Amino acid sequence: MGLEAVVGDIKEKGRKEVTAIQAETGAEVRRILSEAQERAASIKQQADEEVERDVQRIVNQEVSAANLSVKREVLNAQKDTLARVHEATIARISDLPADFHAQALRTVLPLAAAAVKGGVVYCNARDIPTIKKILAESKEMAGFSVGEPVSIEGGIVVESADGRMKIDYTYRTFLETVWESGLKDASDILFP
Repeated sequence: MGLEAVVGDIKEKGRKEVTAIQAETGAEVRRILSEAQERAASIKQQADEEVERDVQRIVNQEVSAANLSVKREVLNAQKDTLARVHEATIARISDLPADFHAQALRTVLPLAAAAVKGGVVYCNARDIPTIKKILAESKEMAGFSVGEPVSIEGGIVVESADGRMKIDYTYRTFLETVWESGLKDASDILFP
C-alpha cells in the first residue's frame, strides 16, 4: 500500500471519528439544551405559580381592606344616624306641651324627696314656676328650695342640703338609660 493510500485511509478514519464525535457532541448538546429548557420551563412555571399566589393574596388583602373600610363607613353612618335620632328625641321631648312637663315634674320630685329630705331643686327656666307651685302645694317638700335655672332640656337635679348628694332626674339621664338598654333593638330596627 502506498503512502497516499495510508494517508487517505487515515483521513477517512479521521473523518469518521470527527463525524462520530460531532454526532455525539450534537446529541450531548441537544440533551443539555433539552434539560436546560425543562429546568427553565419548571422555574418559569414555579415563578408563574408564585406570582399568581402573590397576586391572589394581594387581591384578597385589598378586598378585605375595602370591605373593612366600607363596613367602618356604614357603622360610622349608622352611629351618626343614631346620634341624630338621640338629639332629635331630646329636642322633641323638650318641645312637648307644658302639661307633659308639669306631670313629669310632679312624678319625679316626690321620688327625689324620698331620697333626699331637703335641698335645692334645679331645673330649666321654663319649669321654675311649676317647681315653685309643686313645692308650695306639698308639705313633704317643705325642706326644698328652687335653685338657679340650669341648662337642661327638662326634668330636675336635686342637691341635698349639705351638698354631698345629687340626684339627676333630667330627661337626658332617663333617655340615656332607655337608650343604652334599647340601643341594640333600635339599631336592629333601623338597620336590618
